[in-house]
Amino acid sequence: MNRPVRLSPDPVPGVQLAPSRAAPSSIAIITDAWHPQTNGVVRTLSTTCALLERWGIAVSVISPEGYPSLPAPTYPEIRLALTLPGAVGRRLARIAPEAVHIATEGPLGLAARRYCLSRKVPFTTAYHTQFPDYLARRTGLPARAFWPYIRWFHRPARRIMVATETIRAQLRAEGLTQLTHWSRGVDLSCFSPAAPPPPEYAGLKRPILLYVGRVAVEKNIEAFLACDYPGSKVVVGDGPARVALAARFPEARFLGKKTGVELAGCYAGADVFVFPSRTDTFGLVMIEALACGTPVAAFPVPGPLDIVTGEVGALSEELTRAIDAARYCDRAACARYGASFSWEAATRQFLAGLVALEEEQAVSLQTAPAF
Repeated sequence: MNRPVRLSPDPVPGVQLAPSRAAPSSIAIITDAWHPQTNGVVRTLSTTCALLERWGIAVSVISPEGYPSLPAPTYPEIRLALTLPGAVGRRLARIAPEAVHIATEGPLGLAARRYCLSRKVPFTTAYHTQFPDYLARRTGLPARAFWPYIRWFHRPARRIMVATETIRAQLRAEGLTQLTHWSRGVDLSCFSPAAPPPPEYAGLKRPILLYVGRVAVEKNIEAFLACDYPGSKVVVGDGPARVALAARFPEARFLGKKTGVELAGCYAGADVFVFPSRTDTFGLVMIEALACGTPVAAFPVPGPLDIVTGEVGALSEELTRAIDAARYCDRAACARYGASFSWEAATRQFLAGLVALEEEQAVSLQTAPAF
């Protein structure tokens, strides 16, 4: 169940807050993306929660767990929670957190947003996914059709957390200016060049070109698999597009879902990591690949533009050119650069970006919802 974990309060290392503002000792995070989903949002939130709890901060996650749900249209692996009016508000009232963070724009995020606004309680949000582009790929409608919802959803937030400067500029152009930086990190105890390559790599023709992530239409994997480049193409991950892509590209190797050291070995044993997505705001898999010493080839779009430098990869609208250039990058430089992304530093950014509730706001939050 989504119950708060109460730990003894300790100073949080390295968090710089305004002199008049103390770090919240309890946080409610509302997210429509949670386990058993496997994606960058879930990994970011679960890692952040684990570190906050290690630092003595009580974290309560309100997720689809425990609610009836329906499969998301065109994406059945994602479940959309069905909540009665006021259900999320009552959960927030019971939790009584000192800060509220709404991580996603789905049904649970909407319910939490409504409750906080009705109580005049400040909250923060995050822009994890290029939601308009994502929906455009799945519906055939133009991305501009979905931006009014994004602006409406995030406008009341006291702060909007973004992972890169490119996304910051994009949201600012949409009139959303209350932006704060929240980067991502790598588990360096797992992801390193020393990770052993998987047995499936034995005998594969070099170079081995790797994709890791959700196997879904918005990830643009067909652009990778269709590119005319010699060697072997490997896909690690699962999702609704896997069967169709495997049938269309029988020469590619689909290894399914990998985690931990097995996943690190897939990165470390590859010659180039190919990131074909045009809809990500960051691309956590890119820095994991770099930490394993593997250079990145990608399109020059948000995410790669903010992460990939000429020393550790290559960007081009012609993916074959990016792959060819990335092959000659220094793998030691890639590993050093990947190791510079720390989950501890990213979690300090998250904590510093929260808005702690004043006493009267906390009292208002705990008032049982009338709707």
